[in-house]
Order: sequence, then C-alpha cells, then structure tokens
Amino acid sequence: MFFAFHRRGIDTGSRVHCDGRHPALKRIAPVSFLLLFGLFYLALLLKSAGASFEKVDKILVIKSKRLMVLFRNDQVLRAYNITLGRNPKGHKTKQGDKRTPEGAYIIDYRNEKSRYYRSLHISYPNAADLLNAGSQGVAPGADIMIHGLPNGIADRDIPLTWDWTAGCIAVTNREMQEIWELVPDGTPIEIRP
Repeated sequence: MFFAFHRRGIDTGSRVHCDGRHPALKRIAPVSFLLLFGLFYLALLLKSAGASFEKVDKILVIKSKRLMVLFRNDQVLRAYNITLGRNPKGHKTKQGDKRTPEGAYIIDYRNEKSRYYRSLHISYPNAADLLNAGSQGVAPGADIMIHGLPNGIADRDIPLTWDWTAGCIAVTNREMQEIWELVPDGTPIEIRP
C-alpha cells in the first residue's frame, strides 16, 4: 500500500527506492526464488529416482512362481523375483525343514542389523502353526524374514536363480532397500504355494 502512497507523493515514513520497492524486498525476492527452485529440483530428483511416498498395505507371495507382489489399495505397486528356502515345496511344519511357510501372517518388526542386508520379520509361527507343531511333538521354527543378501556380499544385483535360504524370502539388496522403505510394520502378508 505504501507504493500507491509513494507514487501519489504521500510520505509514509518508509524508505522506498526509486524503483518503488523497499530495500528489504530486494533481499527477500532472490532468497524466495532460490528456495522455490530448490524445492522444485528436489521433487524432480525424487521422481526420477523412483521414490514413492505411498506405503504398501498388503504383500502377496506366490512360492511356485518365485514372486512377491506389493499392493496399495488393491493396485500393484511393485513385484519382485524371490528365492525361498532350500526345500520350497509345502508348508513349513518344523524347525530345520528349510521350508518357507504358507498362510496369512503380518510383518511384525524389522531388523536393520541382521546377518543379511536388512530384514522384515514375518509373524510365523501363528496359532495354527503352533498347534500343528505341538500335535507332532516338534518345534515349529521361527525367524522367518524377508531379507537381502548375506552381509559381506557387495551391494549389487546378482541373479538369484536357486533357493538358498533356511526358509526366508530373499531379494537383492537394492530391492530390499526399496521394500524396507515401502512396507510398514503391521502389513499383512499372504504366502501361497
């Protein structure tokens, strides 16, 4: 408003330069421009890096296809080729059987410092698994995870063409980093034969 008064010759008591702008405005304008440009550039970087701000609300594993699919609102967000336990056919029934369980579970916690590149814990054994193992007089096993490669192997993509885990679901380290960021604790996971 002081611009209008200045142009009419009314003294507002403010120091206004001959171009009609207050000296403080001259300093703020470049800073604002740089801030807006920086935010725009950051958004472009995140988009080009494939960053996704949507979190997964369901995981589906199809063991026979060696496939893990991440969903959000029933829409596929990502799909990964996986490897399983060394004895992949059938449901895990006891400790040491090298099988990946089948059924409905949840991702109940995460471990950034596991023996593998990051891990998400699958809530195996559930109540039915405990009853089944108890009726057979065996321990059901535990520590079933989604994880990357063993520590000490370079963080690079290598073809995972054979089942090598003790019952876990394995992906490459780069894929595990993405899964780590997309999957919150509490996410349901369904593991099908």
